[in-house]
Amino acid sequence: MRRLSLLFSLLATTSFAEVPRVATDIAPVHSLVAAIMDGAGAPDLIIAPGASPHGYAMRPSEARNLAEADLVIWVGPGLTPWLADPLESLAGDAVHFTLMDVEGTRVLPVREGVGFEDHHHDHGDHGDHDDHGDHDDHSDHDDHDNHDDHDDHHAGGVDPHAWLDPLNGAAWAGAISKQLAEIDPENAALYQKNALSLIQDILAHEAKAQETFAPLQNRPFVVLHDAFQYVEARYELQAVASVHDSEAASPGAARVAQLRERVKSEGVVCAFAEPQLNQGLLITVTEGLPVKIGTLDPLGADLPLGPSHYMDTLEQLAQDMRDCLAK
Repeated sequence: MRRLSLLFSLLATTSFAEVPRVATDIAPVHSLVAAIMDGAGAPDLIIAPGASPHGYAMRPSEARNLAEADLVIWVGPGLTPWLADPLESLAGDAVHFTLMDVEGTRVLPVREGVGFEDHHHDHGDHGDHDDHGDHDDHSDHDDHDNHDDHDDHHAGGVDPHAWLDPLNGAAWAGAISKQLAEIDPENAALYQKNALSLIQDILAHEAKAQETFAPLQNRPFVVLHDAFQYVEARYELQAVASVHDSEAASPGAARVAQLRERVKSEGVVCAFAEPQLNQGLLITVTEGLPVKIGTLDPLGADLPLGPSHYMDTLEQLAQDMRDCLAK
């Protein structure tokens, strides 16, 4: 009996050891992976909750997690340009899985100008959103020679905040489960089961969000940082300006004056700050005007990490938008 117990213990240890080490960039992505790996293992998070992903200095523990990873799942260089070099130097032997390249991802261009005057139509999907559980693998992105820095990204590239479109999250869940199954075929059935459950939850949220946002489609608002156009595009909401052209650039006096005029002319009812950014300029732009100030957090910094974090982030975002935009 003792030998049998020892055998089961060894088998359990062997099975656990075969689960891949997975590192993820931001909390919403960590949550998607955690939900899919639930019952087999748990991913590591590289960027601390509440920190801006656009520029970040890793702690030693975070760098170690990256170095020990078999698989790194990240949004892509548009969101974290600084991460491209550590991916090569610390995790060169790991599989690099870039979510913005996943088939089925809706991709939108960066918008420019005070009122998005230079905005172009979205780049379209990389595939069909109707099949979220059967995406081809575009994971082995070892060529980092063409990564633009953050300023180049905001000069005409792709908006990387794509996780805020729930249908992108559903597409990513299917692709992540396939990538995990390739590395860890023994747990493939578990990954697929968890992914299907997650996708069902995401689609249920999306259907509910359509109802939540429908009465808010003609309620104009401004944002501090243009991080939410995936929400706007999915639900036909009306952002009319962004205080910052990019997170790194502070607007000058001329832009602030233009913003104030636009807020008045467009009948803006709400201005959204972000917890990761100083909202002083947003207050300056709206001072003395009948505009409510709300807060939107694209990263869910105050929410518990884990399998439910992604869904919680989307639901909190919908609630905060509704609270500020509703009449």
